[in-house]
Amino acid sequence: MQTQTLERMESNVRTYSRSFPVVFTKAQNARLTDENGREYIDFLAGAGTLNYGHNNPHLKQAMIDYLATDGVVHGLDMWTDAKRDYLETLENVILKPRGLDYKVHLPGPTGTNAVEAAIRLARVAKGRHNIVTFTNGFHGVTMGALATTGNRKFREATGGIPTQGASFLPFDGYMGEHADTLDYFEKLLKDKSGGLDVPAAVIVETVQGEGGINVAGIEWLKRLAEICKAHDILLIIDDIQAGCGRTGKFFSFEHAGINPDMVTNSKSLSGFGMPFAHVLIKPELDKWKPGQYNGTFRGFNLAMVTATAAFKKYWSSDTFERDVQRKARIVEERFKSLATVLTENGMPATERGRGLMRGIDVVSGDIADKITGMAFEHGLIIETSGQDGEVVKCLCPLTISDEDLLEGLDILEKCVKAVASE
Repeated sequence: MQTQTLERMESNVRTYSRSFPVVFTKAQNARLTDENGREYIDFLAGAGTLNYGHNNPHLKQAMIDYLATDGVVHGLDMWTDAKRDYLETLENVILKPRGLDYKVHLPGPTGTNAVEAAIRLARVAKGRHNIVTFTNGFHGVTMGALATTGNRKFREATGGIPTQGASFLPFDGYMGEHADTLDYFEKLLKDKSGGLDVPAAVIVETVQGEGGINVAGIEWLKRLAEICKAHDILLIIDDIQAGCGRTGKFFSFEHAGINPDMVTNSKSLSGFGMPFAHVLIKPELDKWKPGQYNGTFRGFNLAMVTATAAFKKYWSSDTFERDVQRKARIVEERFKSLATVLTENGMPATERGRGLMRGIDVVSGDIADKITGMAFEHGLIIETSGQDGEVVKCLCPLTISDEDLLEGLDILEKCVKAVASE
């Protein structure tokens, strides 16, 4: 396998190619093929970017048809028929059925662009600087988003420049299962000497992806929304990884029945792996002046075309949603069983997640690496997350066939049992 040029020329910053050191040449739904013709089942799916699988035929055809007509691909933020179709479909298929009313800000094409735009707009709208974020949260690595990201690995990579403008509070479960961490938040807000500057906004993931598949409880989320409303604080839901169906609902906050002030989406928003992001904003908060926040690639029409096709294909009824929830129950049951196997062999482990965003916390990053490394040798691509990489994390395509799902789980089970018996 020819990897010399890749190893020689690509920066040391690369990560996934170290865990999966082969050259991939093609992909379809939940399978990747390397240049030697070996197939791998993909439980990574672009870190949650390919919820509808690799080269989804419905989305690919929409893209091909659009290109064949010389449709506008790049247009800054000029109006195009592709943008109109996208916004109309977003409104009619996604927002209105859920009782949501948002304006749409198209920033740059990545998740961190969306987070930067959301926290900056919150400051503009409220005239306050502070943003409350949570332990183990991940919101991006550009400077504004990085200030709200907990992991030191990313924060220490600024060359000593301090990150500013955010206050960290304990996420749900951080202080143990019997402690409601929002008691601390509420006490700080009521105590003028508590040291917490009243924030413009709170930003939170309902399921922390990079943080280790930490799940915010439904009641915790509801209470957080109530606290924000009571204290005139905006609630920003970062749905970049947990959104677009990953938790079994299009928006991950639907499970709690809350109505955030802003929502950030990216990753699977285009549905085809193309860079695309938006910020959903309650209309009264749209305080931007023309051009006050922009980006050269805020008008990526090709991504809008595939996103529109994804909305129409998968979200015009609840059929897809119910199928995701069915598959999620399969993964949950199998992961609980694997956690039991590890625990019974002296390696304490627990299963957690929501929908098809699930993980097994094996406590040790070394153990997790052994499991995922062995899985790759047996034809399964699966990653780890958490502060020390201690969580084996499943982000398989939502469209994965039952056959591939079960085969991937069988491979993982074989590897878990092998590691447990060492």
